[in-house]
Amino acid sequence: MKKLPLRQRIIEAAFRLFDERGIQHVSVDAIAVAAETTKMGVYRHFSSKDVLVDDWLTATIAKYRGVLDEIEHLHPDDPHAQLRKWVNHVLEGLPAISHRGCPFVNTIAEVPDPEHPLRQKIRHHKLDQVERLKALCRKAGLSDPNTAAAQITFMLEGAQVAAQNGSLPAIEKSLATLTREMLSERK
Repeated sequence: MKKLPLRQRIIEAAFRLFDERGIQHVSVDAIAVAAETTKMGVYRHFSSKDVLVDDWLTATIAKYRGVLDEIEHLHPDDPHAQLRKWVNHVLEGLPAISHRGCPFVNTIAEVPDPEHPLRQKIRHHKLDQVERLKALCRKAGLSDPNTAAAQITFMLEGAQVAAQNGSLPAIEKSLATLTREMLSERK
């Protein structure tokens, strides 16, 4: 079996380690070992770990947006279906994040400076996501789209935290019920 090019191995190793351990608990040495290279091999392709972290966060945001774009594409004229699929996407991901938690929340916890570029990138992503939710709630005819978008955000992010800390059994059932109730509210 042919090995991936070194740059790709470094990217894949770093992204996997950041997902599994967070950004502060991954060294360039650990990335090198996981990519089957040396520390100098990593530095030949990336000027710093920070570049890899920024690339990882950009890719994580793009992956999440891509899922939402796909949902919109699959259900272009059905905002209720889009909202349900959005919630289902988060629900389906709960087992995977239950050991580590949301990568955005974890990164915020690991980068205490609110003005840090990583924090700002997450903030803009989350603001864009809420605006997208508001527009979708308007299209769905919900009586108060702004409040509905806030409720959905609280539900989904709260579900991720509850999955991580194990505080709520049957999260999926509770979230499905809450979503159903919310979507039944119309103007």
